[in-house]
Amino acid sequence: MYFAALLARTEDGWEASDTELDDVETLSDLADLAREASPDEDTVLVLIEQEDAWFGVVRVDGEEDPRIYVSDAAAAARSSYGEILLTDELLGREPGEDGDDLDALDLDGTEDGESDDEDGGDGSDAAAGSGEAVPHGPVGDAEILDDLGMSEKELRSMSGDAVGVIAEALGALDVLETVR
Repeated sequence: MYFAALLARTEDGWEASDTELDDVETLSDLADLAREASPDEDTVLVLIEQEDAWFGVVRVDGEEDPRIYVSDAAAAARSSYGEILLTDELLGREPGEDGDDLDALDLDGTEDGESDDEDGGDGSDAAAGSGEAVPHGPVGDAEILDDLGMSEKELRSMSGDAVGVIAEALGALDVLETVR
């Protein structure tokens, strides 16, 4: 189970909206969704949490590139919503570095059974064949919320209801609770 919400900062404070990520396939789609929540190009945060296993924060400031923080990359890699956030750049890889290799294995190696062990046998988890490429622990911009009142140290030490703790630190817990 996951929870995702958009928090848009306006002149009157924070506005929250529940969001479905079913139609979001890429980080670009997610950034566009965030930008739609704030026509004045204010700061928008996308908060995603999955069963207390991991959480992610995507910050979109106008037309700038989104900034991302993920609390546990390995846990997020096992989630379709987490995979949206785990870009090659965030993981320190060259674009297509792992994806091309895995596609080649799926097409070439599985016919003769040579790569079944590498991808876990079912091919459903892109991170499984490249476990070393997805680190356990946090990745991304840990200073993503510094100017909004939450330090890097606080962000890195979170567990449990991280989305609620973040919203509380930003002064947005009441509006977040209305959409939860």
